[in-house]
Amino acid sequence: MTVLVAGAGPAGLVLAAELALAGVEVEVVDRLPRRSPFCRGFTLNARSLELLDRRGVVDRFLAEGPTVPYGMFADPSRPLDLTAMDTDHAYVLGIAQTRVEELLEEWLAELGVVVSWGHEVIALDQDGDGVDVTVRVGGEHERRRVRYLAGCDGSRSVVRGLAGIGFPGTPATTFGLLADVELADPTALPFGVTGTVFVIPRPGYVRIVLDEPAPPADSHAPVRLDYFQQVLNDALGRPVRLRDPRWLTRFSDAARQADRYVAGRVVLAGDAAHIHPPAGAVGVNVALADAVNLGWKLAATALGRAPDGLLDTYHSERHEVGARVLRTTRAQMVLGRHDPDLDPVRELFGELTDLPAANTHLAELATGVSTRYDPRIPGDHPWLGKLAPNLALVADGVRTSVAELLRPARPLLLHLGDRTPPTHADAGVDAGVDVHHARCPEHPELDGLLIRPDGHTAWISTTTDPQPASTLTAAWSTWFGTLLAR
Repeated sequence: MTVLVAGAGPAGLVLAAELALAGVEVEVVDRLPRRSPFCRGFTLNARSLELLDRRGVVDRFLAEGPTVPYGMFADPSRPLDLTAMDTDHAYVLGIAQTRVEELLEEWLAELGVVVSWGHEVIALDQDGDGVDVTVRVGGEHERRRVRYLAGCDGSRSVVRGLAGIGFPGTPATTFGLLADVELADPTALPFGVTGTVFVIPRPGYVRIVLDEPAPPADSHAPVRLDYFQQVLNDALGRPVRLRDPRWLTRFSDAARQADRYVAGRVVLAGDAAHIHPPAGAVGVNVALADAVNLGWKLAATALGRAPDGLLDTYHSERHEVGARVLRTTRAQMVLGRHDPDLDPVRELFGELTDLPAANTHLAELATGVSTRYDPRIPGDHPWLGKLAPNLALVADGVRTSVAELLRPARPLLLHLGDRTPPTHADAGVDAGVDVHHARCPEHPELDGLLIRPDGHTAWISTTTDPQPASTLTAAWSTWFGTLLAR
């Protein structure tokens, strides 16, 4: 086996799909006997939808729920206008995380990869050539030799611990409670925010989120319905009877990040790499972005096609993004505290969010749309290092788009405009990049684009700022080594 992925959540499923698209032999295992029915999140944001679009599967997700063109940073009374973002998907999609995982698992099965449930990683030993992994299946232990092990096994990652990867950060200081329950009287509690209580309608039940009045003696202890009921009554100042709990849980404002996303032949993604406060509902979305960034780099490395240091760029790029997510979600938690001393700060922040430029900045920051990676070549074009726009194209005489051309999850070189393009020899390549001669009516100034498999722009040339062949050669060798265009 080339790659073993531990964890069948969003990060693990997408990573396995990216590896399968690249032709890498991959297996996904999960310690649970079946997928958990409990759902932490209900949102896919613009960046996740853009990435799914670039693999040709976004429509199956959009068919599942409503889209809403606004979001919340900290103050529900001042929603962010998401239509101000530079994206094809200027909204959030309401969809349960459990359903997201089901759809991802169906897609993965179409690619020939099936999840092995009830398989728990319990030990690992890595050397310079691979990893020996011990997996518990029922009462038996199975030993597997793989070239790489991916820990996508959640916030209490066993893989992270076994690999000796540190998880520094800030411990929990405040706690919240969540209950998926029924109201004995459906009219007793309105939807939305009532003081410190947040009520969300769900099919056949409600989700109630509230602050825990004091840190618990044991933060891992189960939350009992009678305790939640008392905290709710105290917060409301009146009794509201609950019944038939589906799920009761506790969360905190802890923020931690793995000090290494890559440790030899062990890599981390999703909650295994970072945990943060739940503000903004970004967890599943950050996990998807981790997996898409990691997938093509791990595939190229495992197949022996990567330039030196390519896998290390997964850490440098996504660790920086993760740190930004921790900072942003912690700021949202602070702004959301029910502390009168913070009222002046909230009022000032609210005034700032009313400014169009600030609204756009916060919307793109919270959704990841503003993410830019170091392109490692000179240039100041605003697309360089960012996700390439989904340009409408006429490529080789056929109407298409950037998203459609990226569906194979391969590097993409677009020759645009009338300038004679550099030859493949000029780019110094010998295998693995898709090349198309195309026109872009919307942007006639474009000469050429080199796009990474994750959709980020690695090189761009325009009529107003034409780039020599040497810069294309540099970008190509940086990200793809000596690959041949086809």
